[in-house]
Amino acid sequence: MTKTLLIHCLLFIFCVSISYSQDTMPPRNDTTIVYKNQSFTLADVVVRNNFNVTAFIDYVKNDTTFYKAFRNLRILNFSSYNDIRLRDKKGREEASLVSTTKQTYANGCRTMETIEEKAAGDFYDKRGNYNYTTAQMYASLFFTRGRVCGETNIVGGRTFSLKGKSGMEKHKEQLKQLFFNPGTKINGLPFIGNKVALFDESVSKLYDFRIDQKDYMGKLCYVFTIKPREDLSGGERNDIVIDEMTTWFNAKSLEIIGRNYSLSYKAGVFDFDVDMEVQLEKMGDLLVPKVLRYNGYWDVVFKKTERAIFTATLFDFKK
Repeated sequence: MTKTLLIHCLLFIFCVSISYSQDTMPPRNDTTIVYKNQSFTLADVVVRNNFNVTAFIDYVKNDTTFYKAFRNLRILNFSSYNDIRLRDKKGREEASLVSTTKQTYANGCRTMETIEEKAAGDFYDKRGNYNYTTAQMYASLFFTRGRVCGETNIVGGRTFSLKGKSGMEKHKEQLKQLFFNPGTKINGLPFIGNKVALFDESVSKLYDFRIDQKDYMGKLCYVFTIKPREDLSGGERNDIVIDEMTTWFNAKSLEIIGRNYSLSYKAGVFDFDVDMEVQLEKMGDLLVPKVLRYNGYWDVVFKKTERAIFTATLFDFKK
C-alpha cells in the first residue's frame, strides 16, 4: 500500500468514526428549575455556562429598560418614517398615513416638523384630528403637536395611573401598560387585568418559561420565551391573554434589544388580537426603539372595531 493510499484510508476511518460518534451521542437535555414556586426551562447552553439564572429571573421581573427606551424619545432629536394603514373586516384599506417627521429637542422642549405626508381615506376628521384610536396611540408614542416642555426620561417610581382618567383616555392608559409592561397586573380592565400578571402564581402555572442563549441582530443574547402550556384544558386556555412573548437581552448589558409578542382576548367589552415586534438599539449611552411593527385589531364597547397595520422606523438620533 502506497503512503498516499494509506493516508486516505486513515482519513476515511477518522471521518467515519467522528460521524458515528456524533450520530450516536445522546442529545443534550434541557434542565428545569423551580424558583419561587415557578418552573423555568433552561437550554443546555445556559446550564453549561454556569449562568446565574435566579438573578436573571429577578432582573426580568423588574426590568424597566424597555419602557425607558421609549421615554428616551422625549429628550432626543430623531427622524421617523411612519406607515399606518387601517383596514375593514374584509382587509380592504379604508384609511392610511405615510409620512416622514423630524423631532427637535432643545432647551428642555421638543417640537416636530412634518417633512412629507400623504393621508388617505378618513384618517383625519374634518377638524384635522385623528379619526382612529390606533392613530392616537401611535401619535402619543412618536408624534409631537405644538411645543412640549418639562418632560424627562426618568422611569424610577413612575407608574401607569388611571387616576382622573375615564372613557377612552382610561383605555389608552391601560393599553400602554399592556404594551410597555406586559406581564404586570392592569387595574380596571374588565376580565383581563389579573390574567396578564405572568409572574403571579395563579397565572404562571398556565405558562412555560424558557431561557436560552442565541445571536440576535449580531449580538449574543439571553432569550426569555413565554408560551402557554400545551396541555392546558379548554377552561384554562380561556384565561390566556399573552399567546407568546420572546425577549432578547444583550448578554453583556442585559438591556432589552428586541421583543416580539402576541396578545389576544375576547371579553365582550374589550377584545383584541395583536402581534408586535420591537427592535431597539444603543444611541450613545441611551437605548432607543429602532423599529416597531404592529398588526392586529382591537375593539372597545361602543367604539368601532379597528384593524391596523403600522410600522415606525426611527433613525438619525442625536442628543
